[in-house]
Amino acid sequence: MATAVMRTVPLPSGEEIPVLGQGTWFLGEGPNRRADEIAALRLGLDLGMTVVDTAEMYGDGAAEELVGEAIGKRRSEVFLVSKVLPGHASRRGTVSACEDSLRRLGTDRLDLYLLHWRGRFPLEDTLAGFADLVAAGKIRHWGVSNLDVADMTELTSLPGGDAVAVDQVLYNLTRRGIEWDLLPWCRQDGVTVMAYSPIEQGRLLRAEPLRAVAQSLGVTPVQVALAWVLEQGVVAIPRSGRPEHVRENRDAADLTIPPAALALLDEMLPPPGGPVPLEVL
Repeated sequence: MATAVMRTVPLPSGEEIPVLGQGTWFLGEGPNRRADEIAALRLGLDLGMTVVDTAEMYGDGAAEELVGEAIGKRRSEVFLVSKVLPGHASRRGTVSACEDSLRRLGTDRLDLYLLHWRGRFPLEDTLAGFADLVAAGKIRHWGVSNLDVADMTELTSLPGGDAVAVDQVLYNLTRRGIEWDLLPWCRQDGVTVMAYSPIEQGRLLRAEPLRAVAQSLGVTPVQVALAWVLEQGVVAIPRSGRPEHVRENRDAADLTIPPAALALLDEMLPPPGGPVPLEVL
């Protein structure tokens, strides 16, 4: 089946990636759900959601194995993302962890490799590992996750640090702290922002303002929540283990939220009035 076309956002390199992808946190952990999860990931590819995000942490590698099985011979269609745990993020450890991820994924390269969060190893060590992996052709781009402005400023001041492509962070209608400083910083420096848990692992869907806006537009709360993230120029990677939910997610990429509805969401679920620590899940 031909992959559907979806609107895109640019990486710092100029390469364009779909604005809506697929997350895999908690996937691959239940044998009775495996067939549905694989079907969901494959349907997402068919619908143009070709950014697939995973991590060595997810199910101790089980999610990566699931992704590898799901994408199979369709690897060339996928913008594949994984992450190194901070405890592995020394220079040699980063390379070794990536090689383990590649083995589980059944591929010879990642399109994007992220430091999952900052740990005990200096950023210089992790950057050296990323550079080794780029030179070996095992990763195409690198980035970070859960790094705030001070960390990003430090990172980009290091030799080679200005090549950071992505900062993947928690962002949704109830977690808007990055709008005060991190999101403007990334926009100014050309770093692409990727939002994990864009519907707060389902908890956001109980928010009455979101439900009211969805009802007024004749769409679902999921679709409004995702479309709102996309309106900010941020890539969203919702997780779904069921094909019917993937279709619901995909339709969000074609939804434009009217200005009056955006204003209502801002009023009822407002952005911060000052700096707040970066939130994580």
